[in-house]
Amino acid sequence: MQAQASIRYFLGANSPQGFYSLYDQLIDPKKAKAIYILKGGAGCGKSTLMRRVAQQMEQAGKCVEYIHCSADPESLDGILIPECNCAVVDGTAPHVSEPQFPGVVESYVNLGSCYNRKALQKAREEILTCMDGYKEHYARAYRCLRAASEIQNDIRSTLITKEMEEKAAKRARGILTREIGKCGDGHGHITKRFLRAVTHRGIVCYYTTAEILCKRIYVLEDHHYSSHLLLSHLLNGAVSAGLDVILCPSPMSPELPEHLLIPSLSLAFVTAPAGLVWGRRPYRRIHMTSMADNTLLQHNKARLRFAQKISSSLTDEAVGSLAQAKAMHDELEALYNPYVDFSKVEHIADDIAAEILE
Repeated sequence: MQAQASIRYFLGANSPQGFYSLYDQLIDPKKAKAIYILKGGAGCGKSTLMRRVAQQMEQAGKCVEYIHCSADPESLDGILIPECNCAVVDGTAPHVSEPQFPGVVESYVNLGSCYNRKALQKAREEILTCMDGYKEHYARAYRCLRAASEIQNDIRSTLITKEMEEKAAKRARGILTREIGKCGDGHGHITKRFLRAVTHRGIVCYYTTAEILCKRIYVLEDHHYSSHLLLSHLLNGAVSAGLDVILCPSPMSPELPEHLLIPSLSLAFVTAPAGLVWGRRPYRRIHMTSMADNTLLQHNKARLRFAQKISSSLTDEAVGSLAQAKAMHDELEALYNPYVDFSKVEHIADDIAAEILE
């Protein structure tokens, strides 16, 4: 039996600026019933605990949003159970979560208690030395992403003109009239999530999340990093109509929108950038290149092709450095795992699940 698709996002991104966090967007503490902040080092079972809690929530018929780790998409940084207004989140660096209402909303969960500290002394020397050079791999990855981002900015500056901006604005107005119309007045709420991340496995994008939440999907084919021209107008129009939206920034330019989801209308606008393919038939497809000046495109064709190649190579270099850092972290977890009481981890997970369901 095929597993049911789940809603998946990232809240942290490996970006040109370093680690970029949206963890304050996970859940509003003032509206939350409970937030469990997990504390503990490598291999202590944080991801195992969250998967066990999520499994019990789904067995109880609750929807779960999975927050994946951009360093390792196979691991979890958090889970959100919207129906219960509850979340479980990894509270260790770099995604530190500090309580605003401790004891009332947030609770610390100490998974460090699951270590067998006495037995761990056998691996002391290996543990102390196995992460030497770990931070430098990340520093190099961020340098490569910064260089790739500069090239992408150069591509934008080459093609984006005032006329292109006007065409995008006009196209957005037509879409807003057709799809949103007069839904209402006011100010809708914006929730931010990353749908795409640069990881040790390359570029990972959870397009299935858009498909789960929305039946009508506009795919913006965007080989020159210009979809934000259209998305910015669509975002403003939707929010002005009083609609709640999920805004997904670009991990390479976190200040720019890359995807826009409007679940209440079952409507999404998803970017398919260079190197990523939307493999299904969309509701509608928009080619951003069609809004660019064709003379500029032809005149700069060779330059743009070269720039894309260099940007892609730099991103690959970043992925390679992330993979080296991941291998070191795996080695550290392998040293800790034999000295973790996973039955205790599971017991703590069961207690959390029971509290949430109560």
